[in-house]
Amino acid sequence: MKKALLHKLPLLLTFCLFTSLLPASGSVFCSASAYDDYKRTGRDYGTDGSKGSDGRPGRTGRNGENQTIFVDGSPVNLDLSGQNGEDGEDGQRGDRPYCRNQPDDVSHDIHAPDGGDGGRGGRGGDGGNGGSLTVYYNNLEDLRKISIRATGGEAGRGGRGANGGQGCNCRRRRWEIKTCTGTPGSSDYKCTEKTYRCHDGQDGRTGDDGSDGNRGSLGTLSIIKGKESLAGDTPTLKVAVAELPTKQFNLSKNKWNIKTGATALLAPGSAIADQYREFDQRLEGTFQLVWQDRQPIASFANQVATLTLNDNKQVEVIFAEDLWVDGSSKTEANLTTFTVNNAIAKKDVTRLAVAEFAGAEQNLNLKIVDLAAKSHALQTQFRVKFRAQDNSSGLSDFRTVYEGDIPAEFVTRDYNRFILALGKLPIPAAALNPGVNVDIEVVATRSLGGRSAKQSINWQGQIRRR
Repeated sequence: MKKALLHKLPLLLTFCLFTSLLPASGSVFCSASAYDDYKRTGRDYGTDGSKGSDGRPGRTGRNGENQTIFVDGSPVNLDLSGQNGEDGEDGQRGDRPYCRNQPDDVSHDIHAPDGGDGGRGGRGGDGGNGGSLTVYYNNLEDLRKISIRATGGEAGRGGRGANGGQGCNCRRRRWEIKTCTGTPGSSDYKCTEKTYRCHDGQDGRTGDDGSDGNRGSLGTLSIIKGKESLAGDTPTLKVAVAELPTKQFNLSKNKWNIKTGATALLAPGSAIADQYREFDQRLEGTFQLVWQDRQPIASFANQVATLTLNDNKQVEVIFAEDLWVDGSSKTEANLTTFTVNNAIAKKDVTRLAVAEFAGAEQNLNLKIVDLAAKSHALQTQFRVKFRAQDNSSGLSDFRTVYEGDIPAEFVTRDYNRFILALGKLPIPAAALNPGVNVDIEVVATRSLGGRSAKQSINWQGQIRRR
């Protein structure tokens, strides 16, 4: 009796709490909350299949070897081709679900377990690039004796996506459950029948095919007239700002001309990129910094500058974003001298604050102080949005009565203090009277050495009564 009863229980009710199992009556008691949890799922017996493993990507092909040769008219045969990329692996088929036994006569629809999705195919590996060839020569015709193959490797093919696992099928697709309420034989005794269904599990989705890799690029050609090897170049240096005034810094670069028609220079049938480089000249330059700012350079010990030698044999200096510099550059006899007149840390550019709001009518002024004391070096422009409280409508809203740039003639600088003559602006007289509540937003644009930053300053209050 007990074994037959357990066989009929839905297997999904394993989480249900069996409070007692009575052999005499064959009855089973289960907690109502656990059974409600089972009903609320609306599905699921057994276990869905797992997703299949994705295929591994193919390895990238090795690049061709780079070579440097000196030609004298003797035949040269080179293969600098890149290797092919490997194919990506196929994905693995999705797992079949664990179907188990379909529960009988449950009072809700159920869904059979789904099959696992198929794994994606692995991406194909990229082909290796062809190697570069550097040729030193005396007679350009000698290059016609060079036969070279510097093709890029073939791209690896992407792996195929795998099929998904097959979902479980329902053993019984529909059934009816009769539910009665009330006491048998009485007028309130009623019974209803409701039909429930089992839905087959879905097959897992087929995995995506892996994408093919990229074909490797052709190798490149560089030619140099002469037999003396080029010296290494140092076209760029990063130097701590504090070190710049202590010595001169030497930079160098090999200048190349970019041309087309590489295959026409070489033996027929050669395979290499059509664009090639021809050595032009050796460039050298020296840099020196002259520091004339009133603040010691040690204050910027953590800053770094980048020196770059350009094709005009001039050295350009670029300071980090955190350091604003105003200066001038001069180049004579391959020596570039950069003189720093003003240097300001970026954090000190936007340290303006309202110092005082005073006066009324045409004598209304807003005074702003530069807390970093850098206004001697910075260019500063002001824009204002002047809002006054509009009492005419019976509301306490502010309305904009003026918005625009403050002309330079209405701005006075006294060392690190600015006086903005707001009363001189075309603002309605009623908005400048004592007792009027105002909301003022000033946007200051500060500039130095080609860099600029904006700072918004707000003040709200009442124009003082006399």
